[in-house]
Amino acid sequence: MSTTSTKKGWQVTMAGLGINLALGVLYAWSIFKGAIKSSIEKGGEGAFDWSLSSINDPYAVCCLTFAFAMIIAGKCQDKLGPARTALIGGLLVGSGFTLMSFSNSYAAWVVGFGILSGAGFGFGYAAATPPALKWFHSSKTGVIAGTVVAGFGLAPVYIAPLSSYLLGSFGIPKSMLFLGIGFTALVCGLSFFLVNPPQGYVPAEPATKGDAKPAAKKDVYNANVMEMIKSPKFYMLWTNFFIGAGAGLMVIGSVAGLAKKSMGSMAFLAVAIMAIGNAGGRVIAGILSDKIGRKATLAIMLGFQALLMFAAIPVVGSGSATLLVILATFIGFNYGSNLALFPSFAKDYWGFKNYGLNYGVLFSAWGVGGFVMGRVSEMLNAQPGGLNKSFILAGTLCATGTVLTFFLRDKVAADVKAPVVVAEPVPVMEKAS
Repeated sequence: MSTTSTKKGWQVTMAGLGINLALGVLYAWSIFKGAIKSSIEKGGEGAFDWSLSSINDPYAVCCLTFAFAMIIAGKCQDKLGPARTALIGGLLVGSGFTLMSFSNSYAAWVVGFGILSGAGFGFGYAAATPPALKWFHSSKTGVIAGTVVAGFGLAPVYIAPLSSYLLGSFGIPKSMLFLGIGFTALVCGLSFFLVNPPQGYVPAEPATKGDAKPAAKKDVYNANVMEMIKSPKFYMLWTNFFIGAGAGLMVIGSVAGLAKKSMGSMAFLAVAIMAIGNAGGRVIAGILSDKIGRKATLAIMLGFQALLMFAAIPVVGSGSATLLVILATFIGFNYGSNLALFPSFAKDYWGFKNYGLNYGVLFSAWGVGGFVMGRVSEMLNAQPGGLNKSFILAGTLCATGTVLTFFLRDKVAADVKAPVVVAEPVPVMEKAS
């Protein structure tokens, strides 16, 4: 691989990272939720007039919209290119936050955050990873995917304190407007750096030690979406993604509320520190999966997450801010690993040609998991001892997912009909951008 190609590949990777740093405002929802709850409880002119039981609905709808927008965005990315797809994402997020800045009604926030911003997150996120992967050899799939998506997990490190400052200084409406303008400018500006390699581009084989011969090229199946959903691996991956994402999002969406009991106004620090774990999990899991395989890495992360969910019961009950932050950081770490592993699985199993659409369909597990687990945990939390029941449910599901992982295989298997075979790692573009 030439120096120029390597430099260009890293430019695309950093642009994707930057876009995800903006779109990761999703994980700061617990900060917004806290401000809305305070407004409801305080009352008065201009206050939010929602029922407390519906306060998490915009976040739940956002997760669901995000996931299913990824299917449309993935197809768009495959056909129109990543730059146009990310540009659409930036405009959608901006319009969603602008709508929220003009109204505090329940419907406006469900549409603004839940639908418009959720769709924008999907379009921006779908466009960021595929072009970066195409510039590098398949031996770097995990680390490149992990680096790009790390931005989404790391975002609350700055968004949480920034949002807390804006909300405290300017109130909710102006804060949403400022955030909307900033994120639109950043995502739309960086979208122009998301470019696919020229047609026929072949990443160089990684260097080998001594006289060792380069690894033999493998045949990769460029499956279409119908072929993918006929594969048993798809349903095993979808189920594990549902479990891993749902358990993590359940905690991420509530961490500020849990931390507020012991940390007061500094609860945003728990969100920011958890984000470091979230981002770290994406990078480390990506690197580890390149070394020991996706299957082994996924089993380790899900098993660890199961233990942490059961450990959360005494930790949350102890009221210790230190233990809570440590717990949340490691839960975020394991959750983040999913966002590096599953795009890598999709590329390994089903190839590049229809990658955007294929991963978009697989990503639906993330949204359904977040929506279902979020709603179930809210219902359980309304009961006596409900918080403990939520952690027990999440821990049991993660343990089940760990067992299910052993039925996966690291190597590509010929379980799709009439596959199109190409020599890996030739990335073929649908359209240059």
